[in-house]
Amino acid sequence: MALLSDRQREELHKSMLEYLHANNFIAAYNALKQDSGVEYTPDPKTKYAGLLEKKWTSVIRLQKKIMDLETRNASLQEELSLAPSKRAAMQSDWVPRAPAAHVLTGHRQSITRIAFHPQYSLLASASEDATVKIWDWETGDFERTLKGHQKGVNDVEFDHKGHLLVTCSSDLFIKIWDSQNEWKNTRTLTGHDHAVSSARFMPGDQFIVSASWDHSIRIFDVASAHLVRTITGHTDWVRYVVPSADGRLLASASKDQTARLWDPLTGEQKTQLRGHDHQVEVVVFAPVASYNAIRELAGVPNTDRIKKPGSYVATGSRDKTIKLWDTQSGQMLKNLAGHDNWVRALVFHPSGKFLLSASDDKTIRVWELSTGRCMKTVEAHTHFVATIAWGRQRVSVGSSKINGTDATDSKSGEAEKLVNVVASAGVDQMVKIWLP
Repeated sequence: MALLSDRQREELHKSMLEYLHANNFIAAYNALKQDSGVEYTPDPKTKYAGLLEKKWTSVIRLQKKIMDLETRNASLQEELSLAPSKRAAMQSDWVPRAPAAHVLTGHRQSITRIAFHPQYSLLASASEDATVKIWDWETGDFERTLKGHQKGVNDVEFDHKGHLLVTCSSDLFIKIWDSQNEWKNTRTLTGHDHAVSSARFMPGDQFIVSASWDHSIRIFDVASAHLVRTITGHTDWVRYVVPSADGRLLASASKDQTARLWDPLTGEQKTQLRGHDHQVEVVVFAPVASYNAIRELAGVPNTDRIKKPGSYVATGSRDKTIKLWDTQSGQMLKNLAGHDNWVRALVFHPSGKFLLSASDDKTIRVWELSTGRCMKTVEAHTHFVATIAWGRQRVSVGSSKINGTDATDSKSGEAEKLVNVVASAGVDQMVKIWLP
């Protein structure tokens, strides 16, 4: 008590008296009132009502925040103590850790998908509130809101230069926005007969591939906005579609509990991946950098197609599992179990060593591909996590406050940093930015 001023001591006594009286600890109330000599008449309308509980919960929240900061500080101190070569290796293998660097708020309904700009520190978020918001993920600042859809926006992606942004919506439309022209909606693509659940630029950015509740996959020409091809085969809502890095394959995930591989030029189904016990929410192609780890996990020998893009995919399902597949044979290579609810999003680590997953169990999990082990669980959000994205960008040294791996641009000779960043979002209407 010697640490408190007279006023603080009086407030503490009165809040304690109010608490004891409100909880019918009458004997204790009378004893404290007599021993303290404080004249106080209990009244639930005074500022002392509930003050003790509020102070106590505030202390707990502050303790948790302090513990998180201490954990992060210890990790950073350990990283700084390493030799430069080891520190660079650690940063190249970096995975998200709490707490998030920024929490971006502003959407009024669930966030469905997020996408990083390929060159600048911009992030686009799509939401069921029918808007897309643009953020500066480096500073955490809000930039602008894109309005044009009449219903929830289900997907968003930049082209490889970041000049165009594609969105799709439950209003049946796909829209293209020009980031170099005040983000104007320059084209609207039509053709689907039901809500459009996914839209992606094909490699080269000449075409957009989309998936819909109408059970179809469609390919549109960006320049003319014409429908080029309609691909059918799924027997229910197609939730997700993505092209391989070379554009020679499409992978789709559906409510019909399958993922499928397609030839985008002919529309021919190449492979059907069947093994999940519930809707398949997401499918992603594995990058070539991950092939060695996947083959080690599955015991698959070296083959001539080891460098061929599109050789392996990962799927996530409402059956709470992640599965790794060989796209040519359709064979399931490994089942990754550990999430306690639907798996909603997947992204491969740039190093090829890890797979990151997001789930309705409110977590992000990091899977070591060579062993199939869940090596880390991040308690990421307060509600379902619907989407996760990985950003990896080079910025000039001095232009960013974010830690990264130093590099030198061979063309200009200017020193650069390789910046790692992960974003996640979902039903809690928050975008969280995770930085080294």
